[in-house]
Amino acid sequence: MPLLTRGLLKHHSAVATASPDLDFSARPNQGIEIGNQTAPHPEAGKRSSLILASYNIRYAVGRYLIQSGLLRKIGYNFPRPRAEAVARNIQTAARAFSVNGLLPPPDILALQEADKETGRAGGQHVAARLAAELGVPYVHVGAGIPRGVEPKQREWWLNFEEQIALHDSGDTGVALLSRLPLAEITRIDLPWHDCAWRPRLAMGATIDFGGDKLRLFNVHIDPHGPLDNQHQQTEAVLEHADQHLGPSVILGDFNTLSKQKAVEIRKLMESRGYATPFQTGTATWRGAGLRFHADWIFVRGVRVVGSGVVKPLNVSDHWPIWAEITTE
Repeated sequence: MPLLTRGLLKHHSAVATASPDLDFSARPNQGIEIGNQTAPHPEAGKRSSLILASYNIRYAVGRYLIQSGLLRKIGYNFPRPRAEAVARNIQTAARAFSVNGLLPPPDILALQEADKETGRAGGQHVAARLAAELGVPYVHVGAGIPRGVEPKQREWWLNFEEQIALHDSGDTGVALLSRLPLAEITRIDLPWHDCAWRPRLAMGATIDFGGDKLRLFNVHIDPHGPLDNQHQQTEAVLEHADQHLGPSVILGDFNTLSKQKAVEIRKLMESRGYATPFQTGTATWRGAGLRFHADWIFVRGVRVVGSGVVKPLNVSDHWPIWAEITTE
């Protein structure tokens, strides 16, 4: 078995399952797709510092979440042509993560809203195409969007997102693009309450780092409902992290779309021994003049020696965030 897939594929039970045929936990691969594999560098596990980055790429459709949502209501859905626009945005992201100096080239890039061949992504497999542009392997974990299930009515301020069509054969999900070998790849389905039609999930993976095993968790927390719902999802990830005895990093889109939610998620994570290099209130998402601290990197058992938010980059309504970690 390749090193990328070595280890158990574990599953955290969700509150409910939308449809038996979409219960990825019952499938042999649990919705986990591995691609673009390359031979690992023999010195990869001996690194004493790593660059980690996280990006809710919003299926590479661009930054205008609220404006595009309003335009769809009057019958205009941009950008057009969609496939070409998404492909250009992926190329722009690849340049940002490799050669243009906005951030150090990441060793590991965590993606959220990484659509796989949906109509809204122009049929593009976002993680696979970005990995190909960067020349790195990827692991994609599909959310398992229910087919033919009407979305539940949401709060108006969360109703701007373009939904995956009812019978779209594609999917969305989270992904890790990594220059280092990944092991013990794990699907973590998160408990949900208000949006059963949009399952939320996280993924875990282990890398050799500085003579130890570093456990990484890429999360995409649901913005719907009260703060308690978000904390239940975060606690589900923390339960998995607590099973690992070595250092761990939890990063991704926590959807802390208010000052209170940002303050409270930091309190929760710090109460469990995690630290973050970002000041509470650091803007990582923007829309229609609003700014929120939605994306985070939390570490335990390693030290952060550099970090930042990648501005400007207009591939998504989020900005990527990054941190350099070290064992020294």
